[in-house]
Amino acid sequence: MSTAVLSVSALAAGLPAGVLPAEVADDWWTRIFDFSDYGSLIALVQNSLIAGVVLGLVGGLVGVFVMQRDLAFAVHGISELSFAGAAAALLLSIDVMLGAVLGSVVAAVVIGLLGTRARDRNSIIGVLMPFGLGLGVLFLALYPGRAANKFGLLTGQIVAVDSTRLSLFLVIAAVIVAGLVVIWRPLTFASVDPDVAAARGVPTRALGIGFMLLLGLAVALAVQVVGALLVLSLLITPAAAATRVSASPVVVPLLSVAFAVTSAVGGILLALGGSVPISPYVTTVSFVIYVVCRIVGNARTRRGWARRVAVASAAEASTA
Repeated sequence: MSTAVLSVSALAAGLPAGVLPAEVADDWWTRIFDFSDYGSLIALVQNSLIAGVVLGLVGGLVGVFVMQRDLAFAVHGISELSFAGAAAALLLSIDVMLGAVLGSVVAAVVIGLLGTRARDRNSIIGVLMPFGLGLGVLFLALYPGRAANKFGLLTGQIVAVDSTRLSLFLVIAAVIVAGLVVIWRPLTFASVDPDVAAARGVPTRALGIGFMLLLGLAVALAVQVVGALLVLSLLITPAAAATRVSASPVVVPLLSVAFAVTSAVGGILLALGGSVPISPYVTTVSFVIYVVCRIVGNARTRRGWARRVAVASAAEASTA
């Protein structure tokens, strides 16, 4: 094919004259994966790697109760208020993490106090989500600084965690883990069977509000790494994947943490070689883990069903 024909084809595809589709594909690939200076870049993201491991631990543990208590929608609602708080902090030139934490805590308290039943909770979240997103967009529109800072609040930044922010990150993570350790057993009871737990004197409402606060803090941490739009990939997907392959109260949290750490750290390491935000890498790793776990879980279910059918057939044959 002649160069003139190729140029016409490129123009028809919306490409500049002289730029071929193959060249554009190579440019896309280079922007997504470019490991030419990989070794020298790893030193720049040590804080982010530490934050990724800690976030995987927190997200994996919190995600177990998010699944048990059916709070996936709440995670998304809290993330919108966390985004609004971070955007306000960016506008006011204060610590973005403090703003994200404040926004998350406010959202968690409102949802925890007013949303005792699933229907009420979902309606409250449905009201808070557009309000928080609208406030965040307003604050970013008023912010006169770099566009990268604005975009990073939504999609994450690989170098967003400096030494000062990492210290605050670790403190908040320690508070979340300590809180979960204290309330783990009664919260598990209240999550699995809230009516029976309440009848036996377990303070289900107080536990619910306490967990919502811990969830709000976890969302604020996740926003720092993957942005406000995709926190579900670290707070829900790993736990959902773990529940596909096990029902053990011990194995599920361990798998959830392992999957979340793999998603966060793997996403950071992959994003280091590209020029796009970190969130596509984290969400892709998390999604692949979930798909594999779902396939394994379905295969185990089919094998178990086949064994039950065989046993039933043998029983019928013996009684015939």
